[in-house]
Amino acid sequence: MQFELVSPERRLASMDDADAVRIPGADGDMTAMADHAPTITTLRPGILTVEAPGGAQKFAVTGGFAEIGSGVTVLAERALPVDDVTQETFDDWVDQARTARDEAGDDAVDAAVKLLADMVAMGGEIGLNSNQPNL
Repeated sequence: MQFELVSPERRLASMDDADAVRIPGADGDMTAMADHAPTITTLRPGILTVEAPGGAQKFAVTGGFAEIGSGVTVLAERALPVDDVTQETFDDWVDQARTARDEAGDDAVDAAVKLLADMVAMGGEIGLNSNQPNL
């Protein structure tokens, strides 16, 4: 199936032969394969994995949307190939999530706390440390 991953800065991936796409959905992880029911979902910070005949490609995403139809199109707020996420980049992403948590109004605190926790979990999954023992 067709797969596209786009961030505001650039197109990160485009392929015609994806077998499956594992998506870190805001309401839970999901795997899209050929003939998947049409769906639109929001993303949470996590690892998006594309499986193709040439092997799997992994991308760190911090949010956005995924549209599943005849293929999968992901519009990510921020995304990088996992191998390109440095400790410095990850620290910047976590700092931005902390700022969002600290500035959140009463009605958005839970969402901001979850965003920060998801960001820290993503870093742990790719071997990066948030240097924050207590959230």
